[in-house]
Amino acid sequence: MMKRAHRIYLVLFCCLFWPVTAFASGAGAGGGASITHRMMLLVIQFGLILFAAKLGNILFEKMRLPGALGELVVGIIIGPYALGQMGFPGFPQGLFPPPVNGGFAISPELYGLSSIAAIVLLFNVGLETDLKLMLKYSLAGGLVGLGGMIASFLFGAACVMFFSEMLFGQSLGLFAPQCLFLGTITTATSVGITARILSERQKLDSPEGVTILSAAVIDDVLGIILLAVVMSVVTASRNVGGVDWGHIGVIAAKAVGVWLVATIVALAAASKISFLLKWFGEKNSIAIMALGLAMIMAGLFEEAGLAMIIGAYVMGLSLSQADISHVVQERLRPIYVLLVPVFFCTTGMQINLGVLTSPSVLLFGFAYAFAALLAKVVGCGVPALLANFNLRGAARIGFGMAPRCEVALIIAGVGLSAGLMKPEILAGVIIMVVVNTVIAPPAMVFLFRSPARGTRKPTAGDDTVTAITLDFPSPEMVEFFAGKLRGVFESEGFFVHNISPRQRLYQLRKDKTVIDFQYSGQILAFTCQKTDAPLINTAVHETLAELDKAVKELKEPLDAMEMRAKLQDAGPLGPATLNMKKFLTPQLIEPELKGTSKAEIIDELLEILASNALVGDIQAAREAVWERENSMSTGLQFGVAIPHGKTDTVDRLVCAVGIKSGGVDFDSMDGEPATIVVLTISPKSKPAPHIQFMSTISQVLNHDGRARILSCSGVDQLFAAFTAPPKPTADQTPTQAAPSAHRATLSEFCPTDYIRPELLTVALDATTKEDAIAELLDLLEAGGLIRDSRAAKRAVMDRETQLSTGVGHGIAVPHGRTGGVDQLLCAIGVAREGIDFGAIDSQPVTIVVLVLTPEDGAEPYLQFVASVMAVLDDAGRQAVLLARSDQELWSILTKTPVESDRGEDNSH
Repeated sequence: MMKRAHRIYLVLFCCLFWPVTAFASGAGAGGGASITHRMMLLVIQFGLILFAAKLGNILFEKMRLPGALGELVVGIIIGPYALGQMGFPGFPQGLFPPPVNGGFAISPELYGLSSIAAIVLLFNVGLETDLKLMLKYSLAGGLVGLGGMIASFLFGAACVMFFSEMLFGQSLGLFAPQCLFLGTITTATSVGITARILSERQKLDSPEGVTILSAAVIDDVLGIILLAVVMSVVTASRNVGGVDWGHIGVIAAKAVGVWLVATIVALAAASKISFLLKWFGEKNSIAIMALGLAMIMAGLFEEAGLAMIIGAYVMGLSLSQADISHVVQERLRPIYVLLVPVFFCTTGMQINLGVLTSPSVLLFGFAYAFAALLAKVVGCGVPALLANFNLRGAARIGFGMAPRCEVALIIAGVGLSAGLMKPEILAGVIIMVVVNTVIAPPAMVFLFRSPARGTRKPTAGDDTVTAITLDFPSPEMVEFFAGKLRGVFESEGFFVHNISPRQRLYQLRKDKTVIDFQYSGQILAFTCQKTDAPLINTAVHETLAELDKAVKELKEPLDAMEMRAKLQDAGPLGPATLNMKKFLTPQLIEPELKGTSKAEIIDELLEILASNALVGDIQAAREAVWERENSMSTGLQFGVAIPHGKTDTVDRLVCAVGIKSGGVDFDSMDGEPATIVVLTISPKSKPAPHIQFMSTISQVLNHDGRARILSCSGVDQLFAAFTAPPKPTADQTPTQAAPSAHRATLSEFCPTDYIRPELLTVALDATTKEDAIAELLDLLEAGGLIRDSRAAKRAVMDRETQLSTGVGHGIAVPHGRTGGVDQLLCAIGVAREGIDFGAIDSQPVTIVVLVLTPEDGAEPYLQFVASVMAVLDDAGRQAVLLARSDQELWSILTKTPVESDRGEDNSH
């Protein structure tokens, strides 16, 4: 880990010092200090800043103030207006020489580092933006965020206008560039300070908490828009030599247009940007390349007349919803810690310590601070009253939005470098930041001390989210268990992110699946969508086995049986649905197949792919399809066949669809001829959504879908039928399908690659656990699917000795990892008399599901078992026990409905 961090530092220094060296070389040629001396001075300055900033950060955090303020104060102390100008042998002008003839307070090299630090900081702010939260609470959050921004901007600008003659020697109007810019500074909110208080008081999920967090997101977005407008106004007013509001309006509209278009395009392309970054493979490379994109975007925004930090924020915002967002944040953390203190420290260096003793600066600073505080309390509190909050709740929200720090100081730094502020004005901004940051947190603590609710009416909970809580005997066990659990999810391809090391909060992300878990003391708590609860149940079951093995020698071993019994019986996983238009075009549909055999039909569809230049080597594709077909027919049921294969003659998943009037023999499971044939080819050595595609096809080809497709009379109708999204049931909304309205089946998640009719038996002869496992292993061996049955049995029994796999309700899922298989395999048997498996409910087991997975593979074991358990509910178990043949058992497992819609044909 340390080597990786060092590599990040090395890459960063190479990127930073190459342009700096070029700049210094040019300067040296002009008669200034030698390049060697300038680089030597820069290195020493940089090292001193790192140490001083860290000490200031630690000191201020101990005083429960933002560490960024400590870094800024340290910058004032060691800067050119204080200790930095003190000379000593070797450095007669000091380490931070004072500016000459009123020039810039810091060197161009330090300013370059500071600019890159600002980009890193705003890129990180964008990555942390929670768009889902903003949309979910858009009404209350939007009112609060918008009200706070408008009030802060007007109060701040009016305060500057009132003191303008004292500050600038002339009376300024409300829309003067200086007033606009200082008004913009007051709009920023430092939600990190508020979030810490809400977390400590366990109010993050309260109505006030979620409103503050969503309003802060909206506040950030609106603040960036406002900054873009103000920067364009400043640029326009300078170019025209006055205030030409017509010209300024055009420039401002252009600036907003650039921001809006760039944001929309970046958000729309987020998935493609994420895919591009994943191509680099290694996580450090992904993070570095993401930062590179942020720098490029920042430069383009500067070229367009906007601030660089706006471009960095837009790039961060675009990646905020990608599954790599936390990977980028975690891997860039060393760079963040390295560079961001440089920005705050160098900002402090530009403040002349003498101006802080000026009565006019102090008067303006405190007036500006209280105007900013009042603006947030009133501007955010009044809209909150319109969103079901009472006075107490409105006050909590108002003070929660009041702290300012990082973003406000960054905007101030932009203004200082643009010449819009003098050092004494920056000193007033710092007073405002300190006052608001010191007053707001104690006020929040006082307001939350009362248990009274802050809303006029009770708020309804979110019934799409569930919580699972486990209680362990000791904190050590919780920590050990959490570590094992992270490993289980990582083996399933999830990104595991440490959201807050201090609070021990983690987030698991894979595509659109998001699961949070946090542990404190003896409690481990999960928060997830209800449809993801089976994943947690299965993962906890597996991790409990490892934990139980580790604590068997302790005096008070873990009572895993009782804990497993507390797991929720959640609904099934919702299937992933792909957009068929990405894979299917009218040119890939044949409404009247001419072939009369399986081979002729497959060749006909392959010719369609080849004629559309989607297959490079048609013979290689044919061999891949027949290799799969020879292992087991892809003829399913109800007249559907899905022949498929994997070969590198294609670089992405491709498909062709054909309709055969009268049908053709495809060796289907139900013996019926196939009338609808969907041929797919996937790359062998590259990821492709093969399983998701099969799941989508199963949705399209349900009972109604098959009838609709067979009634089509041409290519256009067939294309519309295949690409139309599945219709929601009556109790589903257009935006969110109710989990209970869909019945998960094995065919949705685990097609014939995972479970086959010949691997099922309705009559297990076994009377013991060991015999049942051996009998199911014999089925797998008879099919030539395992190379070493003894090793496989040993792996299963080793797992069984750790903790019984009898999960209750008459079901056991014995499993193990072995080098004798190449993919996940499953065999299922029914023992009507029951077998003692040591189940958690002490009941005999009647349904045994044996699962084998490879030792070094990342097979979806958790999803598979969760899907099996979803099928084997009360009705499913009863139907399985009534099955009289293996074929009937197969039909039940692939067609059993979950809800009351048992009269519908939910087969896939």
